[in-house]
Amino acid sequence: MVPDFAELSGTEMDDEDIARLLRDEGVGVLSLADEGVAYGIPLSFGYDEANGSLYFVFLRPGETSKKVSFAEQTERACFTVWTAASRHEWRSVVLDGTLHPIEDHDWDRVQETLGDNAWYPSLFSEVEPMQDILGWEFRIEEQSGQQSREI
Repeated sequence: MVPDFAELSGTEMDDEDIARLLRDEGVGVLSLADEGVAYGIPLSFGYDEANGSLYFVFLRPGETSKKVSFAEQTERACFTVWTAASRHEWRSVVLDGTLHPIEDHDWDRVQETLGDNAWYPSLFSEVEPMQDILGWEFRIEEQSGQQSREI
């Protein structure tokens, strides 16, 4: 018996469906690369729909950081967000874009955005911004999404 994969295939998401998933989920995987070596990092993020950006932070572990090193060397990054209630009910989005360190004057907007939909918005009450954490902006340049046919 040949399995019927048609019921498992998805349909393309439009821009509003993609934005809804980014607003609702708040976690994903950032994929970076340095000289042919890939590095994927699960992260909580805030979505700034008006600016077409994601914001996230790296805890500053010490003088050297693999995350920071890869972020600084990556020319184009990829960010993936998904949810899967079952094999028949799922959504996924893949974003391509560039990374930029957060400037001091942008921290208020970043904190507000992270507070809206990141999983760990209380982080800012526990650490002093720009001393214990490094903030990054992912500027979305391309996006695509797929969802199950039943959604």
